[in-house]
Amino acid sequence: MAEVLVTGGSGYIGSWCILALLEAGHSVRTTVRSLSREPELRAMLRHGGAAPDAPVRVLTADLTKDAGWPEAVKGCDAVLHVASPTLTSVPRSDDEMVGPARDGVLRVLRAARDAGVRRVVLTSAIGAVAYGHPERDTPFTEEDWTDVDAGIQPYQKSKTLAERAAWDFVRTQGEGLELATVNPTGVLGPVLGPDYSPSLGLVKRMLDGAMPATLKFATGYVDVRDVADLHLRAMTDPAAAGERFIATSGRSLWLREVAEILRERLGERAAGVPTRELPVWATRGLSLVNSELRPLRSILGKNLDATSAKAQRVLGWKPRPIADTITETAESLLALNVAQAV
Repeated sequence: MAEVLVTGGSGYIGSWCILALLEAGHSVRTTVRSLSREPELRAMLRHGGAAPDAPVRVLTADLTKDAGWPEAVKGCDAVLHVASPTLTSVPRSDDEMVGPARDGVLRVLRAARDAGVRRVVLTSAIGAVAYGHPERDTPFTEEDWTDVDAGIQPYQKSKTLAERAAWDFVRTQGEGLELATVNPTGVLGPVLGPDYSPSLGLVKRMLDGAMPATLKFATGYVDVRDVADLHLRAMTDPAAAGERFIATSGRSLWLREVAEILRERLGERAAGVPTRELPVWATRGLSLVNSELRPLRSILGKNLDATSAKAQRVLGWKPRPIADTITETAESLLALNVAQAV
């Protein structure tokens, strides 16, 4: 069994990666920005089924600083680099998000290389694959890269440039360090605590009645447990070295289809879920006065379909049906009182 570092273990994907590693028998350590989050992290792991005394070593390290990373990676066979720098406010410029994301990735890769780590699995995103392209009839694949010069949002730009920097580093300075990336679409699934993905926020807003109508765009979705499983496969399978893997379950879904699944599966508990779709022209108009809608302008009316055929073919990965995941997402949000049925 391997000694594995998971960066950002208190995050949504990171915590599920820790659970998957523990179940597979690996030794796990994880980084958080502050040890004040350790009790919350351990509570999340217990909620996910880990033993109260699960052997997880918690260390502090910040992606914006060098300190802590040499100790965090020392003696590790592999690193799952899940963490991303977080901003407490809307970035005033792309550089505010791009710089920390790129520098954080390079900081972890440099420390891993110097410590003799065998492989790093980087959590990238579909944001590094499918944005800034004209309309197309075929799904996006790992051969595609987001066009950072096409007026995309800072988040997608940061993910793209950070992943490109990672590949460049391993190619030119890796000294034998192996890299694989996992590029998830919208991540859904059971919630372990208050830290969850933006995609879950969409489901929460539907259940809360805070979304009077769905917006017209389509993207893929994937279960967080399957994302964790793909990280482990990318960590252990020799065929994963030097490869990107899109994580998505089936075809993309229009947001109205997500709403339909919630109403069908949850019955009266989905009373607040919207039943109508806002036209693109109306959404564009509202975005002029609603800052929350502005980042979505570039994808309105678009279908960002992608395929996970490569992960299934090369690594034997099998994602669960996304309708089941959407249902479990809602059940989890309601059970933890993260969302309130209207």
